[in-house]
Amino acid sequence: MIQLPIQKVRPDAVVPSRAYAGDAGLDLAAIERIELGPGERAVVPTGLAVAIPDGYAGFVQPRSGLASRHGITIVNAPGLVDSGYRGELMVVLHNTDRDEPFVVEAGMRIAQLVVLPIPEVELVEVEELPATERGGRGFGSSAA
Repeated sequence: MIQLPIQKVRPDAVVPSRAYAGDAGLDLAAIERIELGPGERAVVPTGLAVAIPDGYAGFVQPRSGLASRHGITIVNAPGLVDSGYRGELMVVLHNTDRDEPFVVEAGMRIAQLVVLPIPEVELVEVEELPATERGGRGFGSSAA
């Protein structure tokens, strides 16, 4: 288990929690009311800052219930929170619904933060990559 230092940068921020024991994501809540018209996006503040430990990264994920019921997603999903970042966590929400506006209320759970280990990577330039069954076949190459 790792410790995740968290700071309220605004007094009315909601400290994240897990909905159920064993959940991977910590629910992030909005700190203010924002209306998203059809097709609109907005940067939604959470009022929180975290200190992701070295060797880890935070990934801000959409909430499945908001996506399925209202078409609300995160534009840059997953949003990446590097271990050196200490600013306020912000979520770039997008209303994909073509007809209905969506209102984000203060205190509403809008996203999830998942913290995962990130291995240190050493780049090794080579003349040729090792062969694989897939090779260079790209996007859509496995569609039947």
